[in-house]
Amino acid sequence: MKLHKAGTAAAAALVLALTATACGGDKSSAGGSDNGKITIGIKFDQPGLGLKKPDGTYAGFDVDVATYVAKELGYDAKDIVWKEAPSAERENLIANGDVKFVAATYTINDERKKKVDFAGPYFLAHQDLLVRADEKSITKAEDLNTKKLCSVTGSTSAQNVKDKLAPKADLQEFGGYSECLTGLENKAVDALTTDDSILAGYASQAEHKGKFKLLSLKLSDEPYGIGLKKGDTELQKKINDALTKMESDGSWEKAVTDNFGPANYKNEPAPKIDATS
Repeated sequence: MKLHKAGTAAAAALVLALTATACGGDKSSAGGSDNGKITIGIKFDQPGLGLKKPDGTYAGFDVDVATYVAKELGYDAKDIVWKEAPSAERENLIANGDVKFVAATYTINDERKKKVDFAGPYFLAHQDLLVRADEKSITKAEDLNTKKLCSVTGSTSAQNVKDKLAPKADLQEFGGYSECLTGLENKAVDALTTDDSILAGYASQAEHKGKFKLLSLKLSDEPYGIGLKKGDTELQKKINDALTKMESDGSWEKAVTDNFGPANYKNEPAPKIDATS
């Protein structure tokens, strides 16, 4: 009988311990957060925005923004688990709960808002074209009608050119912008299109200086937002509050200067945050 009582007490203690663990606060909640860590989706191959460096660390404007937001949510930099978020996978990562949020040059648009919610916008870029430095036959988007145009799968930029500006362009879509850049350098493609901020980041890398040029065409407005699970209005508000604070305390401007300064990139002022994104 005593053995039975001891076993019952031990089982009860185990249940209490498991319950306490399961209820361990916000940092243990599902959807990109676990064991005091937060998982955030970024790009791994975009210099100046989201780049995984050879030493395994991460750098770029999106990284700085995400790190600031995470801190406002209660996570130090050491608590962040960075997950690669290619353009075509961003909605899936959010929907599946693989990340808490995505900060990956993620343009807010109506089609995407059907699947995810956004906080922000926190940056305004413009679509542009990158060509080889000695290229003289491409000065405007319409010149691409007889050329090979490169962008990444899932990006809005290439489709914008194909649908509206140069419908006869030979569109090549790769998994990452670095592949497009290699193709541009090797003359396998004639132009690379995406946001000017991304193109400036690539063009400013030491190994690429003098090889390419931006055409500064401003083909579209690209407001970057932080993507999160549909209907999570509580997280959306917290991130918007963090972004507002980042702009007001000077951290946003510092991140812009630190990441885009070397490219002499002329950025737009911090955009007004839309609480209904």
